[in-house]
Amino acid sequence: MMRLWISYLQLVELFVSSLVHLLYGFYIFSSAVAGDLSQALNEYFHKPNVNVEIKNEISKANADDLPPIVLVHGIFGFGKGRLGALSYFGGAEKKDERVLVPDLGSLTSIYDRARELFYYLKGGQVDYGEEHSTACGHSQFGRIYEQGNYPEWDEDHPIHFVGHSAGAQVVRVLQQMLADKAFKGYEDTSENWVLSITSLSGAFNGTTRTYTDGMQPEDGKTLKPICLLQLCRIGVIIYDWFDISWLKNYYNFGFDHFNMSWKKMGIWGLVDCLLGNAGPFASGDWILPDLTIQGSIRLNCHLQTFPNTYYFSYATKRTTKIMGITVPSSILGIHPMLFIRVLQMSQWRYPPDVPPPYKGYRDEDWQDNDGALNTISMTHPRLPIEHPNCLVEKESDCNPLQPGIWYYKYVEGDHILFIINRERAGVQFDLIYDSIFQRCRKHVFRKKPPTMPNEIHH
Repeated sequence: MMRLWISYLQLVELFVSSLVHLLYGFYIFSSAVAGDLSQALNEYFHKPNVNVEIKNEISKANADDLPPIVLVHGIFGFGKGRLGALSYFGGAEKKDERVLVPDLGSLTSIYDRARELFYYLKGGQVDYGEEHSTACGHSQFGRIYEQGNYPEWDEDHPIHFVGHSAGAQVVRVLQQMLADKAFKGYEDTSENWVLSITSLSGAFNGTTRTYTDGMQPEDGKTLKPICLLQLCRIGVIIYDWFDISWLKNYYNFGFDHFNMSWKKMGIWGLVDCLLGNAGPFASGDWILPDLTIQGSIRLNCHLQTFPNTYYFSYATKRTTKIMGITVPSSILGIHPMLFIRVLQMSQWRYPPDVPPPYKGYRDEDWQDNDGALNTISMTHPRLPIEHPNCLVEKESDCNPLQPGIWYYKYVEGDHILFIINRERAGVQFDLIYDSIFQRCRKHVFRKKPPTMPNEIHH
């Protein structure tokens, strides 16, 4: 009787979670559509203002000399050009003269996204690598960028990267690929192509939420038979199979290189994917296995912190302790989509009959969280070995910044406080992004301070 009651509660929780996530997805999609319609109507009924402000050419030239700041989205995210005029980073890209917002696969693996990011910047056709593509069962080549968004990128023209959630780990993998000269035809790449990495709620060491959503804690690779991620898997496969061009142009999960369209695989291919015999979810070449603790350790085994790159991370947290018990720190301050997860993650325990993911694992270390990631995972790379790091309590703690050290700061907020809807974060939104861009422009450089727009050095 007790088992039946527990099973019933689990099904109710699955239904509620699925409904909340589905409604939030529809909210984002409809907001984007409404914004586009409003803009189109506005342009139709109102003539454009002919009094266009002419920018100062000297200022523009100076701005072009600045290294770009590249904002890399996280899981289920999107870049410029997707979801109409909606901004994943809440419009933060408008705070600086030179900001790029790439659109990468929203559910593709961290490896695939790192490859896509390289070709987005340099230009050319995305090459996922022959060995990797064969092992994972997808095409070796993907999207073509006729013109790179920063083709001059090299050691003399390095880039600042800002990654949210899984986006931070994507940038670390990309930097390691540059150091390993892993891009065919580009033998001169090095880790010094990356000037700085800033992480916003970065997924460095995995998250226990993956197990709550359906990943098996035994291996961190396979899915439970009935779970939220199974529903997600089925929805993504069907979405890609129907291959409705206008819809995929509006939002794409990024699995085009798996050729899951009905035109290429037919009805039996769809059945094969749904049964788990083919596609990204069968090969494990998608984002969730990379976000388990085991998956993050597998990635981190090959990733270094480099001596000439500056590192800074913001670790978010929405929990507190009451009489020694970790609970959500707020009700109204946590997004409705994340409140249940904050509570679940704060109470989650690793199954006693399953070997822990690493030696020395303790449940209590992983209780503080922001509804998507555990706070311990966001500060700096810790597993399997801890990288050089420094806690920042006040700005003077990191001035001047030293390269090769992960400076990290705790921030009270949930996982999506600093994306999509800037009104939720209020003044905190501006404080965070202003500090990021100011750090990139005024405190992080290798040779000499860059000339800022409207600023002339005598």
